[in-house]
This record gives sequence, C-alpha cells and structure tokens, in this order.
Amino acid sequence: MKYYEPLAVHVKIEEDGMTVRKVLERNLGVSRKLLSRLKLTDEGITVNGCRVYTSARVKQGDYIELRMEQERSDDILPEPIPLDIVYEDRELLILNKPPGIVVHPTHGHYTGTLANGVVYHWQERDERVRFRPIHRLDQDTSGLLAIAKNPYIHQQLSEQMHAGDVLKSYLAYVYGSPGTAKGTVDAPIDRDPDSPHVRTVLESGYPSVTHYETEAVYRGGEAAKVKLRLETGRTHQIRVHMKHIGCPLIGDGMYGYAASPGEGGSPELEAAVNRQALHAAVLGMTHPISRKWMEWEAPLTEDLSKLEAMLKATNE
Repeated sequence: MKYYEPLAVHVKIEEDGMTVRKVLERNLGVSRKLLSRLKLTDEGITVNGCRVYTSARVKQGDYIELRMEQERSDDILPEPIPLDIVYEDRELLILNKPPGIVVHPTHGHYTGTLANGVVYHWQERDERVRFRPIHRLDQDTSGLLAIAKNPYIHQQLSEQMHAGDVLKSYLAYVYGSPGTAKGTVDAPIDRDPDSPHVRTVLESGYPSVTHYETEAVYRGGEAAKVKLRLETGRTHQIRVHMKHIGCPLIGDGMYGYAASPGEGGSPELEAAVNRQALHAAVLGMTHPISRKWMEWEAPLTEDLSKLEAMLKATNE
C-alpha cells in the first residue's frame, strides 16, 4: 500500500495525557470522518512508529503521524489537454481555466473536460492523485480553480469555503450599471420550479450573498465592468444576482439578453464574447500545510480583453 507524505505532530507539554484524536483535532483540524478512514489502514495513524487507536493517550515528545492512502481517479480517462497551471505543490493545484471547457465529466461530457487533462498531467508526473476540485466554475466562465491533491487538503479547504475564508473575486461585464457604485445583493436562490436546470431568486430559496463594486461605466450607462465577491457559492449565483438587479451579463445565454433575442442587448457585444462575460480573477486561501495566506490572479482572457477595449473605445 502506498501513502502520501505523512502529516506529523510533536506532542507538546500542555498536550501530555491527551488522546491521539484530541491532539490531531487541536493541531491539524482533522475531521472525524477522515480519522475513521485512516484507522482502516495499517500505517494510517501511528505514534512513534507504532499503529494506535485514536483513543490512545500520548505524552510530551511523542511523534504522531497520519498517512493517507494514495488514490487515483480511475473513472476519469487521461487526455493530453493543455493546462494553464498557476501553482502546484504536493497538496494543491491552481489552474487558470479557459472558457468553453467543463470542469468534471458529467452525462454528455465524459471526455474533453478539465479533469481529463489534470489526470493525464498527474499520470505523466507519476503522481497517484484523485481529482478533487474545491469549487466549480461554469463551462463558459474562465479563471482560477483550486484542486486538492489529498483528502485532508480537500477537507481543510472545503471548511474554509463554508466559513467564507476563501477569497473569490470575479470580473463581469454587464448591461446597464448597478444603482450604487458599491453594494450587496442579498437574495435567496433556488431552482426555477418551471425549469429545474435554471436558478432564480425565490423567497424560499437558499441564502445567497454577492458583494459588488462598479469599476467602469461605458456608453453612458449602457454597460459596466463590475468586480464581484462571493460570500456564498450557489450555482449560477453571480449570473442570477446580476439579472435580479437589472444588470444581466453580456453574452449570457441562460440569464441574459442572449437567451431572449430581440428583447434588448447589443448584437455587437453579444458577438464579441459569445459566452457570459464572467472571469474568476482572484483566488486566495490559507494553505492547510504552511498555514500561510496565498493569493493568485488570472489576467483577462483574450475575448474579454477585446470586449473591454470595444467598450472603452465608445467612451473616448
């Protein structure tokens, strides 16, 4: 059996007499679910090199190690798909996703996804890693995506996400301009009762909060560039919230004017992007191993850069 590099803890004086479980929760924040998995492997949890139960008592100076069994995504076909890797270490992979590619294989998208390319990348590096995205991006949204390379990293970053401690900042180009330069859209979201694959604002929906800041206004208010930060992470949240305040995204085929030709919008702008004009520009989080804050930024894609240049030209 092969394991990832172990996570290690030296028992401190104030931890003398505590259980293994308590010390690991205190130092690493390991979930009970993960500990239960580790107990099933021969070297999953050891103290000074000997296998122990999590209920075992430890003393100052003891050396606790956690070892996670290496895994692979055997259900994902490796494919040589170009990847824009922004950062990678033993625990974490940050990608700059291009528009038009699905993140994970789904019904109708078994190949040609970002996951297929990542699995191939790891195979070429002789790494046994399972594909575990921390969050998702829509097929036609570009930008930064985080992928955990072992169960502990996935657990830790998922907890950061739920606690709102992960920075996710987006840039969007919208029709119209928000009523205030800065603001918050606090409107619950759920599936549309008439179209289950579509999301909409419903009083009975799940709490959803998006903060926005208008960075530029074009054509006398016909369009705007908006910076957005998610406090929650509902499906299609930005697209639904921007539509809700009367500023649908340019090029959005589900929630914007592209979904209802003839009702508004600009054919010129729609043709310039041919997808929702949304980009995950900044991603920040605390690295679960180093405990240091890390932040990445992805430049605008070529199509959004051209759209912005087109919009700026109308202001000159």
